[in-house]
Amino acid sequence: VHGAFVDASGWQAVHDILSAKGYEVLAVQNPTVTLKGDVEATRQVIARAKKPVVLVGHSYGGAVITEAGDLPKVQSLVYLAAYAPQAGESVFDIATAPTPGEDKAPLLPPSNNFLLCDLEKFPTSFAADVDPKTARFMA
Repeated sequence: VHGAFVDASGWQAVHDILSAKGYEVLAVQNPTVTLKGDVEATRQVIARAKKPVVLVGHSYGGAVITEAGDLPKVQSLVYLAAYAPQAGESVFDIATAPTPGEDKAPLLPPSNNFLLCDLEKFPTSFAADVDPKTARFMA
């Protein structure tokens, strides 16, 4: 399950490696408008799975798998550099109050209930290992 400000295409390399080894791999394409909507989209993909599910969430995707992972078909949850909010805590709360020594996430103040990333900081914060031209396009 991808994080915020990106889409499921970021999982292509992992998908290809695991699929080549015979695993059923389903990438979730979340709308990233609301957590509730992303959880529902993830649950729809879980329902399509033919085998027990290992849910992997990256970044914001950790919050999604925490909520969606309570289905009987889900065998385990894997948090890959992901947020795991406690009850009543949001990803925004965690990202804007980092652990001492960590950088604050490059988020702009919410606008009309939407959370936006500072586009100037996207390449270094979200795509540090991507070539600069591609990272700017992704932003």
